[in-house]
Amino acid sequence: MPSVLQPRVGAKESRGSLLERWSFGAALGVLGGIAMLLLIAPTVIVLVTSFTNAYSLKFPPPGYSPRWYAALWNDSPEIVAAALLSLKIAAIATAVSTVLAVAAALALSRRREAWARLLDSIFMSPLMLPTLALGLALLMMFNLMNQGLSPTTLVIGHVAICAPYILRTTSASLMQLDPVLLESARSLGARPVFVFRTVTLPLVMPGIAAGAFIAFMASFDNVAISLFLSDARSEVLPIRMWHIIESSLDVRAAAASGVLIAATIVLGLVMERLAGISRHLR
Repeated sequence: MPSVLQPRVGAKESRGSLLERWSFGAALGVLGGIAMLLLIAPTVIVLVTSFTNAYSLKFPPPGYSPRWYAALWNDSPEIVAAALLSLKIAAIATAVSTVLAVAAALALSRRREAWARLLDSIFMSPLMLPTLALGLALLMMFNLMNQGLSPTTLVIGHVAICAPYILRTTSASLMQLDPVLLESARSLGARPVFVFRTVTLPLVMPGIAAGAFIAFMASFDNVAISLFLSDARSEVLPIRMWHIIESSLDVRAAAASGVLIAATIVLGLVMERLAGISRHLR
């Protein structure tokens, strides 16, 4: 008798486990769909609103027209100037951060000593702090040094938030680098600089490029640090857009956001193709 009932019990348990897997997958899919909706909906709303034919931000738009993209290019010299300044600040901050972060990664990536772990935590600390708190702290530091606000202070603040991204992706690439390749180059008489230039740098370049891309976007889109460390003559694009939305709800802010969204998507796809960003963020 037990041998006859055993298959039925097993079949019942199999159906129960199958139902449990299906219910778990369905619940996970619903939660994932809600999360995706919450993340994508604001971007879609901004893009749709940027094509409105009205004179103020309103969703849904009463009609559609590309007029505000034309106005953004032809009648917005202050927005164009702010965008060019943001590009300049982001480029300089990314270049300086790349040099500092790559040097730090070379010194710390394979170290297991306590001092190396401590330094690594210190270098990564700007990502652990709220950006508003970091911006206020940097402003207080410059005031204590009697250093007035200028594009230089803005670049320094952006370097503080950009360097950790490049440090992390470069360190990850160095950890995956086979040390036998370096030992082979040294055994053949290559000097350290030659080994770095011909072996290490080409192999870790995708990680450096991925971190530099992320750092550039973080600098270009930063609000908190720019709010505290920029002077009246150094109004970057995020601050300019903030003032526009705060004062007049100008649709050109939505058009500028649409351009930034499209540029970010295109650059992200290009960098994923060239450097494989996703591989260095795992």
